[in-house]
Amino acid sequence: MNNLLETTNDDLNQWLVARGHQPYRAGQIREWLFNRRATSFQEMTDLSQGLRDALSASFVLGTAEIATHHQAADGTEKLLLDFSGSQIECVLLRDGIRRSICISSQVGCAMGCVFCASGLDGVERNLSTAEMVEQMLQLARLLPTDERLSHIVVMGMGEPLANLDNVLAALVQATDPKGLGISPRRITISTVGLPAAMRRLAAENPRFNLAVSLHAPNDELRNQLVPVNDKTGLEEIIGAADEYFEASGRRLTYEYVLLGGLNDDPDHAYQLGRLLRGRPALLNVIPYNPVAGLPYRTPSGDAQKEFRRILEDGGLNVHFRQLKGDEINAACGQLRRIKPTVVETIAPPSSQK
Repeated sequence: MNNLLETTNDDLNQWLVARGHQPYRAGQIREWLFNRRATSFQEMTDLSQGLRDALSASFVLGTAEIATHHQAADGTEKLLLDFSGSQIECVLLRDGIRRSICISSQVGCAMGCVFCASGLDGVERNLSTAEMVEQMLQLARLLPTDERLSHIVVMGMGEPLANLDNVLAALVQATDPKGLGISPRRITISTVGLPAAMRRLAAENPRFNLAVSLHAPNDELRNQLVPVNDKTGLEEIIGAADEYFEASGRRLTYEYVLLGGLNDDPDHAYQLGRLLRGRPALLNVIPYNPVAGLPYRTPSGDAQKEFRRILEDGGLNVHFRQLKGDEINAACGQLRRIKPTVVETIAPPSSQK
């Protein structure tokens, strides 16, 4: 059977008309799927029984099984989804009125960032459009009926720009008024920096926010932390990012995972300031979330404060991200390596002074 989440509105309209149904039924089906969060065609009670049976015989509404569901005290929820043996992770984050989700684009990752759990086993395959849309729907179903998803970040497992066709097709359904109806201004695509794909995105679909993961202020250090960098280099990546800004008019975000004793030296902060000075960008600094089995650590509080002071004194717009969901292994790729099958609620940690 076909997966309905892979089907365009035009495809569904044609399927309906070929069987004697009015095209407007497609809108009803999408309404049930994306807004009323139906998990089966039989729940779509304003469709005739005959149409529901025909849909059930021709389509599935996703293929994922929830292998693990973790809930943290701060409201973060993380799912480990199993697509016929391929496991990926996605996250729901609650922050005030925002209901943001982080979805994966690949099973594993080929970029080789040495501190990241996602790529420890390499990349298995690209996720399909349907598999990315299903992540959105599975996370939306965690919300009460009076809440809706507000933001999407394609920043989970994998490199989105290495699977750009499927990512963009999934985001069509996310932005479609008959889908999730989320504004492109509230959707961010994160990349480690693939200049050719960045330029393609700028030429074809510069509607989304772009986040570029730097993690180092010079090529020598970045080649160690992000091995794929030796094929491009920071100058070409920053140039492609500048082109995206010119095409989109959207302020870029640069991501910098701060690793204790490795890229958190004051000199690194000064170099980073020189690299980004004068660019209308946000620098998002992320203190490292430790991964079991890897030797990297979170920087000290003093190191973080000094790093931030230097950047702000240099005129950069800096945001230090608050760790969310760290007690449920919310960093990408961590949960997949544990692989329990459990629904677990994590109690608030005890106060430690």
